[in-house]
Amino acid sequence: MQDFATRRIMMVDTQVRPNDVTKFPIIAAMLEVPREEFVPAAKREAAYIGENVPFAPGRVLLEPRSFSKMLDALNIQPSDLVLDVGCGLGYSSAVIARMAEAVVALEEADFAKQAEAALAQVGADNVAVVAGTLTAGEPAHGPYDVIIVEGGVEDLPAALLDQLKEGGRIAAIFMQGALGIARIGRKIDGLVAWRDAFNATAPVLPGFAAAKEFVL
Repeated sequence: MQDFATRRIMMVDTQVRPNDVTKFPIIAAMLEVPREEFVPAAKREAAYIGENVPFAPGRVLLEPRSFSKMLDALNIQPSDLVLDVGCGLGYSSAVIARMAEAVVALEEADFAKQAEAALAQVGADNVAVVAGTLTAGEPAHGPYDVIIVEGGVEDLPAALLDQLKEGGRIAAIFMQGALGIARIGRKIDGLVAWRDAFNATAPVLPGFAAAKEFVL
């Protein structure tokens, strides 16, 4: 039996705190949520490594550093409603659920079923898992105080930005080739103003690639 609790402490002490993530709710949630329960069985041993963990072709669980720094920049409050786009097998939603009032976890159908089961197992009862198209968001439950995109994007659909409340925050990793940068947006007067936060990389999520331009 592997001592995953010790690995969680090591993850926080070596990958989260040294990257200037010190907010207590983030630290507490990442110490509590069993990351190994949210990866395929064959990947459990790799759950706490300091890199993205693949769970399906082109899909990853974000590395602890990138994920925690996004949470830090978003400054999620206990009264916030959060849309977690591309929640994978549910880890991100389980962490955010400990910080927010409620989480809407959006994922494609196959993964949504697995996420629902894993989230139930850890008692994350303030998470609603929704199976759907990631680029469409989940307008029925919105608008949202916070939207977090759990993967790379080249282009963010207007449909998602429309679901952000005035004054709300959004985080995504914008990819240009192999390089990426996490950006934090805030909606002011109906428009999202972005700032660069830190370097990060992740595979581009389904539907979030930029339309290819034809050059004659």
